[in-house]
Parts: sequence; C-alpha cells; structure tokens
Amino acid sequence: MRKVTLRNLLARKVRLLLSASAIVLGVAFVGGSLVFTDTIDSSFDGIVEGSINDALVRQAGSGADGTTGGGFNLDARTIPSALVDELATEDGVARADGSVDGQGLFVVKKNGKLLGGTGAPTLAFNWNDAPNTLGEPAATITSGRAPQTAGEVVLDERAADQADYEVGDTVQMITAGEQPRVEATLVGLAEFAGGGLAGATLVFFDTATAQDVFLDGQDAFTSIALTAEPGVTQTELVDAVEPALPEGLEAVTGDELADEIEGLVGQLLGFLNTFLLVFAGIALVVGSFLIVNTFSILVAQRSRELALLRALGASRGQVSRSVLTEAAVVGLVGATLGIGVGYGLAAGLKALFGQFGLDLSGTALVLQPSTVVISYVVGLVVTMVAAYLPARRASRIAPVAAMRDDVALPESSIRRRVVVAVVLALLGAGLMTTGLAGVTSNHALQVGLGVLAVLLAIVLAGPVLAQPVLIAFGAVYARLYGTVGRLATQNSRRNPRRTAATSSALMIGMALVTTMSVLGASVNKSIDVGVDEQFTSDYLISNAVGQPFSPRIAEDVAQVDGVAVVSAQQTVTMKVDDSDTWATAAEAGPLDEIFDIVYSSGEPAARDGEIALNETKAGQLGVGVGDTVQVALGGREQDATVTGVYEDTYVIGTALVPLSTVVASQVQRTDSGVALDAEPGVDVDALGDRLEQATADFPTVTVQTKQDFAESQRAQVNTLLYLIYALLGLAIVIAILGIVNTLALSVIERTREVGLLRAVGVSRPQLRRMVRLESIAIAVLGALLGVAAGLVFGVVLRAAFEDDGLTDLAIPWLRLALFVAVAAVVGVLAAVAPARRAARLDVLTAISSA
Repeated sequence: MRKVTLRNLLARKVRLLLSASAIVLGVAFVGGSLVFTDTIDSSFDGIVEGSINDALVRQAGSGADGTTGGGFNLDARTIPSALVDELATEDGVARADGSVDGQGLFVVKKNGKLLGGTGAPTLAFNWNDAPNTLGEPAATITSGRAPQTAGEVVLDERAADQADYEVGDTVQMITAGEQPRVEATLVGLAEFAGGGLAGATLVFFDTATAQDVFLDGQDAFTSIALTAEPGVTQTELVDAVEPALPEGLEAVTGDELADEIEGLVGQLLGFLNTFLLVFAGIALVVGSFLIVNTFSILVAQRSRELALLRALGASRGQVSRSVLTEAAVVGLVGATLGIGVGYGLAAGLKALFGQFGLDLSGTALVLQPSTVVISYVVGLVVTMVAAYLPARRASRIAPVAAMRDDVALPESSIRRRVVVAVVLALLGAGLMTTGLAGVTSNHALQVGLGVLAVLLAIVLAGPVLAQPVLIAFGAVYARLYGTVGRLATQNSRRNPRRTAATSSALMIGMALVTTMSVLGASVNKSIDVGVDEQFTSDYLISNAVGQPFSPRIAEDVAQVDGVAVVSAQQTVTMKVDDSDTWATAAEAGPLDEIFDIVYSSGEPAARDGEIALNETKAGQLGVGVGDTVQVALGGREQDATVTGVYEDTYVIGTALVPLSTVVASQVQRTDSGVALDAEPGVDVDALGDRLEQATADFPTVTVQTKQDFAESQRAQVNTLLYLIYALLGLAIVIAILGIVNTLALSVIERTREVGLLRAVGVSRPQLRRMVRLESIAIAVLGALLGVAAGLVFGVVLRAAFEDDGLTDLAIPWLRLALFVAVAAVVGVLAAVAPARRAARLDVLTAISSA
C-alpha cells in the first residue's frame, strides 16, 4: 500500500499541490502573525533592557495598575531635587540620577509636518549618563555633543534623519504644556543602547531646560534612577532607600518595572495576535472546504481502483490510511511552504506597520521554534481533519459496487445534513432573539454564537439551498446559450454536495465581508446622525493624531476676532467606584452654552468634589443625584457628589468633572478639544480662516467644522474597514482556488463525457463556455448566499450594539451588488485553466478513457 500511495501522490502532484495552496496561505497567516508579534516583543525587550535601571523612585500609583490613568493622563506630580542627593548617600546606592520625563512633545520636521504622531511616541528626557542594568548608559552621543545649556537639543539618529535635521539646525518642537512651541539648536545625535526604538523618537535637553519646558521651571524631577553598589541586589537597594522616601513616593526594582512594561506590551501583542489569528482561522476554515472537495473528488475518481485494492485483500483501514497518508503529505508540504511564505508575510507586516509609526527596522525578524511547531501542527491537523470524511468514505466502497462508472451520494446523507442544519438554524435564531431581548447580561456573545450557528446551518444546508439558485441560472442559461447552457446547469446540479461545498468556501468569505460592510456603513451613519444632532458648535479644534495639546491654544483662539465663547475640554481616565471611566473635564458654563447636553436629573458638576454621570454609567453604578461615589484620579482618591445625570452623548464622556478637579488631582492640564461659537452676524467661513491663521504654527491641531469632523471620523472607520477587507481577502483567494481546483478535477472526472460531446459536434469554444458558465454559477451562488447571510448578520449585530452607540442601520446596497458582480468575474477567471484543458482534450483518447 505504501507503493500505491506514493504512486498516487506522484501521479496527482499538481492537483494535490493546488490543494496544498490553501494550507500554505492559512499557515502563512498563522506563522506570519506569530513571527511579527515575536519580533515586536523582541524589540520591546531590547528597549526595556536598554533603559531600565537597578531601581526607580517614582510617584506611588503611577504604575500600570495605578490611578494616573494607565499612561493616558499626564502626571503633574514631581520629586524635590534635594531627594536625589539624599538618596545618593544611602547604603548600597552607587549613584542617584534625577530624571525629567517629558510628555506630550512632538518634533516638527523641516517641511513643517509632524515627526511620527500617528504611531510610536516622542520620549523626552534631561540628558544624563545613568547606567542601565547592564552597566551601560541608556544613550550615547554618536555625533556632536550632549546638550549643556538652554536652546540646545539632541535627537536620536533615526529621528534626525527622518526629520531632515543635521547638527547645527534649529529644531522646532510642539509641547502640551504652558510653552506650546519650543525651538532649540541640534547639537548632537544619540544612539539608544537597546538597539531599535520601535519607531519612538528620543529627545534630550539639559536638566534646567527640561525642567523649564516640562515642569514649569521647578527645581524637581519626575523620577530618580538608582544604581546599586557592586554586590548589592535590586531588592536590597530598594529596601535600603524606602525608609528615606517621603509619603507618596515608592521605589521599585528594575525587574519589577520590566515586568510592568512587559505586561503592558503583552496586552497589546495579545490583542494584535488575536486579531490576526482570527483571520488566519477564517482562512484555514475556508481552506478546509478545498481539502474536503479535493479528496472527495479524488476518492470518487479512484473508486474502481480502490475497489480493486479491496478485492486484492486490502483492508478498509489500509485504504483509509492510504488516503490519510496523501493528506498528511499535502499538509506537510503546505505547512513547510507556509512557514516560508509566513516569514515573508511578517516582513510585509513589518514594513506596513512602519508606515504607521511602528518602525521595527532595527530589529531582525524572530522565528521561534514554537512558531515552527505550531505551524506544522496547524497545517497537519487541518488537512487530516478535512480529509477524514473522504478517507472514511473511501474505506466503505464495496469491491463489487465500486465497479460502476459513478458513485452517487446517498440521499440519506443529504437528509441528515438538512435535519442538523434546521436544528442549528433554530438554535441560532433563538440565541439571536434572546440576545437582542437582553435576557442575559452577555447579550453580544449570545448574538455572536447565534450568528455562528446560523452560518454553520447554511453550510450544511448548502446542497438544498443551492437548488433554487441553480434552477434560476438554468432558465437564464438555457434562454441565452441553449444546449450549452443546459449542460452547464446539469453539471453544476449533478453533485449538489460538491457544488455546495465549493460555493460555501466563497460564501463564508462573502458573508463576513458583507457583515463588516453593513456594520461599517451603520457606524458611519450613526456618526453622521450623532454629529448632526449633537455637534452644535461652529468649530472644533482638536489634535490631528488624538493627543493632548497645550491649553495656551484655547487662550489664543479666544482672542480671535469674532469668537463669542470657547469651551476647553480635557479627556481623562479615572476610576469611579472602581469602574474604569472615560471622563470629560470642562467648565460647565461655556460647555452648556455651546452644546445642548440634556440632564434627565440634576445639573452639571461645577466645583471640585462634584461629578455628573451619563445615564448608562449611572445605571451601571446604581447611583443618582445626591449620591456619593469614590473618584480615583491622578495622585488622589476622593469622595464626590453626583450633581446630575445626563443623556448619553458623543459630545462628552461618560462622566463630567470641572477642570479644577484635574488640577487638584495633580494631573497636567492639557486640552483634548476646544469648541467655539461665533458671535452673532459673523461670517463663519471668514472666522474659520482666522482660526486657521491663529493655529498655523501648531501642526498638532486642526480646525474643523461639523462636516470636517464627521468626515474625519468616517475616514477612521473606513481605514479599519479596508484593513479588514484586505485580511478577509485571503479567505476569498482560497475560495477562488477551490473553484479552480474543483472545476479542474471535475473536467478530469468527466473526460469521457467531454470526448463524447466533442464527438457529437460540440465545438471547443462551446466547451469552454460550458465550463465557464458552470464556474460563474458556483461563484455567484456562493456570493448570493454569503451576501444574504451577511446582510442578516450585519442587521442583527448592529441591533446588538445599539446601546454602544451603533444607533442607526445603513445597508450599502451598491457595494453588495458590486460584491456579486465581482463574484461573477471571479467565476470567469477561475474557469480559464479548466476550460482550456477541457477544450484541448483529444476526442478519441477521451472517449476511450476508463
């Protein structure tokens, strides 16, 4: 049997390689995702290793799980400079270095555009040579010198190159502090000790300048780096300095700090990996249809051969193992090629993410042994599982019965599939109905499981659902193409399970694309409706990349001729009764004058110690006007009185506090948005021009009207939608390969039939048209079922997320029609090679084939 299996593999190597292509693409996605995320992990490991000191003194609660907002809020607390000298004298301390960690800085390139901004951050520090855990300075000067006085700055080499700056040039910078614009002469270039910076920009000032820019001139630091004496462990170093620390400060070891950072990076990578692997899973599921179809057709073609093997003494197990061995080889070859393609895909992802600011050019791609093992396991398991049913079917071929020319699919098998499909459909409908009714707390998960059940039901019921569509195609084909059209229809209906399986692969991809299209269109419509109803200001000034900016800008635009009222808003993250909350800090008077915020009870929060909540948050917390909640923000926790409950709105967050609360909590005052209205009778367009002029020196902010704001929000949604389309495109490609493979094998299976058609007068062009029409029918069948299913799923999921802001339904009919039209074109293209093969068959050879 081993020789027979090997002969079959060699005889059908082209067809099996085509099947392996599905595994290649699926495994490539899995392997590429793992290589890419491992590369990011390696890059951040280098950053941590190059920047962490033996110990760090910092503000209590400023870690990843503290109350400062997880890195979103800018901490305004400082450490007195005198403490640096005091800690340097403690036992076990070799040296103590005060650090000013600047936040909210942007470098402006020579062409006036921002450096970075949309990706990795700009990290600003005072220059010092404090050693990291390896005993090396975190950064070294490679050209020029270190900054020594005001008006001098050092950039890392990559940043200087991308910004087109050379030593001696004047560098323009924008900050989120009281000095919104800073100029300094570039006196040197630096290299980071940890290698690549993952796209981040390093900026160094002398200590006095850093304190002036980021700490309003205070003689203080934001943290203190400690270096241990030889033989002193990190834990011993922390224990030695803790008694000398004032209240509100804490000391952490370098290892603890590294674990914190790696935990944050791990969360990011976990999300990214899951996001990419979901699409890899979709590709593998679609690929499994190709494998099932290929081996089902091969088993049907070899029925007589398998029967002869049984007659010669081969057991059912040997026949089954023979088919599974072929599948294992396909999986092995596919996985091997997939690993190589995945490595290339990771390189492509690396370049793509580099365009969005995550520059990993300084880090080599990382191929872990675990990635290789996982790739092989995935490739082999998917192939073996997909080939199991055809192998089982092969083992059940009776020696005598298989001597016939054809092997028909038992009707009972179709009936069983339909029964299971009906059960799944009813289960899915029930889950979606109860999920939308809010019977359970996790309604979104319930709706998602219902969608999955219905999708599986459609796949199982495919042979039955396909019949009306194929009959309709038959009527059209017969009218347009006569006998050739009828033959194409009969071929597509000859084996309903095979046709359904081929179209199901495309159906799954189309269903997901359609679902995302409906959701994307609904998000955009919800944005338009929400902005139209709630965006009542004449202009909104916001950061072009979603970062905070200097409050001085609001003060400047308030002086522009024609501006009547200005409302500065700062977005902060806080904990309200231990619940993570996105809050808006703003003065109630100007905010209410510009925006129509409807209070169902109470009034806005006007002073420190007061808070207003939206209806959703108040309901979650079970509080109302007059109740007291605990608010944790920045460096303090306090009890706050709920003064009002307002209707949910896009204008502000789920909580509203006055700006005085931000200042009192020692969070740096910055602005996230500035809304303003024009004076009565002022030309609004002319005012917009004056606002553009007033903010021209600040490329970090944009001046937007209602239409501009809506367009910017839609652009973000569309960018994400196009990314998802691209990732789902892999599943579509695999489905197309499935159509090609099925048609090619079907032509081989019908070799004698093709020869007889040619013998009775069917021309080569007619044969090509017959195969092409069959391909179009299969492709459009998959597209129609996918669009119909995706339409239902999109409508249901939109309703499930209505309370989360997805308030309006929109169906992109033109785009859905385009999907079906593209499917027809795909059908034409997929038929090119099989149709050419059918037309080129020699008539006598084809008729005489067994």
